[in-house]
Amino acid sequence: MTNLLEAKGLRAAYGETKVLHGLDFAVRQGGVTALLGANGAGKTTTLRAICGIVRTQGEILLGDTRIDGKATEDIVRLGVAHVPEGRGTFMELSVEENLRLGAYTRPARQATEDFGLMFDYFPRLKERYKQQAGTLSGGEQQMLAIARALLLRPRLLLLDEPSFGLAPLIVQEIFRILARIKQDAGVSILLVEQNAAIALEFAEHAYVLETGRIVMAGSSADIGKDEGIRRSYLGY
Repeated sequence: MTNLLEAKGLRAAYGETKVLHGLDFAVRQGGVTALLGANGAGKTTTLRAICGIVRTQGEILLGDTRIDGKATEDIVRLGVAHVPEGRGTFMELSVEENLRLGAYTRPARQATEDFGLMFDYFPRLKERYKQQAGTLSGGEQQMLAIARALLLRPRLLLLDEPSFGLAPLIVQEIFRILARIKQDAGVSILLVEQNAAIALEFAEHAYVLETGRIVMAGSSADIGKDEGIRRSYLGY
């Protein structure tokens, strides 16, 4: 299987503070890869680096195209959608308006046609189509954030802590929907998730980060079986 995304020697910093120290990782075409590790390991910064939000060094390839050094909006147009930690929902806008913002790079007719597919994945959004996003529950806001990203028709979906602050039943529902989306759309997913157990169940491949460095990489099954890694880095 070919790689859709590949990073080589990726470094990132906020001002003078260096956060990533030469990461090498890949996301396979149509696959799910998880980034795991404790708070402060550099997981969120890795997603931001891919999107061009932080200053980076090294090489990032999306297919055959180098995207390191490109503006964030150009990276989005190449097919990278980012669901940030905290969801990034525009609280004062309606569900409909949030969705339309997600599809701003596409012709209006095409985006509107995809609304039906999003409502099939997330029926609650159809029920709350005209409702102000700030009045949605946490789980519904996460669904809205994912649907908004998918309306870009991305090749690569970056998910940052989709389970954060949600009840276990809602988390299970969201990951069931994500598995369906992956199967239907063939979108590749790079997942940052504090809940290591559910991340390893969802992903095929995983990398474990510690203070901006990869300390282990392999299949999710192998990492999940490593008791030392689980206790030292994954917290279960």
